[in-house]
Amino acid sequence: MRSRRPALFAVLAVAVLVAIVAVIALRGRTEPAATGTASGGPVPGGTLRYAIAGTQVSLDPAVAATAVTGLIDRNIFDSLVVQTGADRFGPWLAKEWKVSADGTTYTFTLREGVRFHDGTPLTAEAVKASLDHVVDPATKSAYAASLIAPYRRSTVVSDLVVEVTLARPFTLFLQALSVPYLGIQSPAALRKPVAEYRPVGTGPFSYVSWEKDKRVTLKKYAGYTSPPAGASHQGAAYLDGLDFEFVSEDATRYGALTSGQVQGIAGVPPVDAGALKSLPGFSLGVRETPGLNYNLYLNQTRGPLRDLAVRRALSASVNVEQLVENIYFGYYKAVKNPLSATTAAYDPGAEQALSSYDPAKARRLLDEAGWKQTGEDGYRVKDGKELTLTWPYWAEGNKEQRDVLAEGIQAQAKLVGIKIDRPAVDTGAFVSEYLIGGEYDLVDVSFARPTPDVLRFAFASGNTYAKAGGNVALVSSPEIDHWVQEAAETADPATAARDYAAVQREVLDKAYVLPLYTPVQLNGFSDRVGGVAFDVQTYPTFHSAWLKA
Repeated sequence: MRSRRPALFAVLAVAVLVAIVAVIALRGRTEPAATGTASGGPVPGGTLRYAIAGTQVSLDPAVAATAVTGLIDRNIFDSLVVQTGADRFGPWLAKEWKVSADGTTYTFTLREGVRFHDGTPLTAEAVKASLDHVVDPATKSAYAASLIAPYRRSTVVSDLVVEVTLARPFTLFLQALSVPYLGIQSPAALRKPVAEYRPVGTGPFSYVSWEKDKRVTLKKYAGYTSPPAGASHQGAAYLDGLDFEFVSEDATRYGALTSGQVQGIAGVPPVDAGALKSLPGFSLGVRETPGLNYNLYLNQTRGPLRDLAVRRALSASVNVEQLVENIYFGYYKAVKNPLSATTAAYDPGAEQALSSYDPAKARRLLDEAGWKQTGEDGYRVKDGKELTLTWPYWAEGNKEQRDVLAEGIQAQAKLVGIKIDRPAVDTGAFVSEYLIGGEYDLVDVSFARPTPDVLRFAFASGNTYAKAGGNVALVSSPEIDHWVQEAAETADPATAARDYAAVQREVLDKAYVLPLYTPVQLNGFSDRVGGVAFDVQTYPTFHSAWLKA
C-alpha cells in the first residue's frame, strides 16, 4: 500500500514488459504486430483475460516501480498529456498548456466534463493532489518521484487551470507526466486511510478487486469521455471486463493461451515463439523495448569490486553473446550498451569502452590486482580471502529465464577464478538486507522508458534506491551528475545527445555495468481478440480492444 515501500526494486527488473504495436526485423525475422487478428468490426461485451508474469505489489501507481503496476494502471488512469513520438506530445486530460520562457512553470488547462470513477469531477485540485501525493515522503514512491525531481509546487489558478512550478528547467517534464505512474488520481481516493486505498482514475476501466498473486479485475467505465489525442475510439470501452492474470511460470502461461483459458499473454517463451507464430488461430508480436537493457550492475562501493581491474575482469570473463544466443533462440539480442538501441541518444560507439569477452585479459587483470593465487576449488585468493561476489536471487522477480542466464555467468566467471554466490531470498530480505542494506555485489535489472533520461535514473549519485532511483551500482561521479543534469535542463538537442553519449561511455569504461540483452516483448493473442493498442511506453491499452464471440 502507499505507506510502505514496495517490496521490489528488481521488479524494476521489469516483471512484465509488453509489446508495442509494430512490425520489426529482429535478426532477420519479421514478425507481425500482436494486436489481435479478429475479423470484422468491433463487438461490444465480454471479458478479456490477459496473463502476465510477476504479480502486483501496490495498487498505487505513485508508489510502485513495477511494470505490472504500469501495465494495469494505464487502463485505470489517464495522464495529463500523451506521448506520440520521441519528442512529441499531445493533449489528454490537459487540452492545452503553456511553458514559461525560463522553462520552470507549466500552466495546464484541463478538459471540461471529465469525471473520476467515483463520480467526482476532474479539476485543477485533482492535478495538484496527485502530484503532491507523488512527492510526499509518506508515499515512499519507488519511481514516480524521481521522474519529477525538480517539482516544487502546484497552484490552482481556477477550477480547470493549474500552474506547476519546477525548481529548475526540466525538458523531460512532459514525458514524465505521460507515464501511468503519474496518472491523475481522485483526491477523494487519496484522502482515504492507507488500508482503504483503491485506485480511482478517469480511465476506460475502473478497479473491481485484487486477489493477491492471482489477478486484478477491472470493469468498463461506462462514463468514459477522455481518450488521448489521436485515439481511434472515442467512447466507452467495448469490453465489459478486463482481467489481469498473474502466471509467472512460462510454460503454464503459454499453455493458458493455447488452450483458450486466456485470450492474450505477455512474455511468450522464446522457445515457443516460433511454434505460436505458425499456430492457426494465434498471432505473435515482437518489439524491442526502449530504455535500459537487461544489465548486471556492479556495486563499486564494497569488496573486490571497489577495484576497477576486478570489475573489468568480471566483464571480460563473460561471453554474453554466446549465452544469450543459446538461451533465447535468437529472439533476444546480446548487447554492449546499457541503453537499448531503440532509445533516443543511443551511442553505438560507446561499446568500444566495454571490457568485452576476453578470458586471457580477465586473468591478467586479476593477476595485476593481486588475485594471483588460486585455491583448491579454482577460485582466486588474496590475503587469505576468496574472490567471492554476492548476487542475490529473488525468485518472485525472475522472468525470461534470467536464472538460467545467471548460471551461465557463474560458470564462465569461475573459469577465470571469480566465485559468484546466488543466495535465494524472499521479497522482504531482498529489499531490507540487500537493496537497502547494501549487502550485495551484483544486481540485475532492466527498465523500460522511451527516453535517454533513464540514464539519470540509473547512474546519478542522488538516485539510489533509498531515494526512489535505480542507481544500484551506487555510482557517485561528479562528471556523470553534471552530464545527466545538463541533458535534462538544456533545450539544445545536440548538447543533450553529447551528454548522454558521455554517460554511456563512462559507465562502460568504469565497468559499473555489464550489459546483457535488450528485453524483447513477445506478445501472443488469440484470433478472437481485436483492437489492442500499444503506447510508446510499451504498455498494451485495451480501450479499443474487443472480443469476437
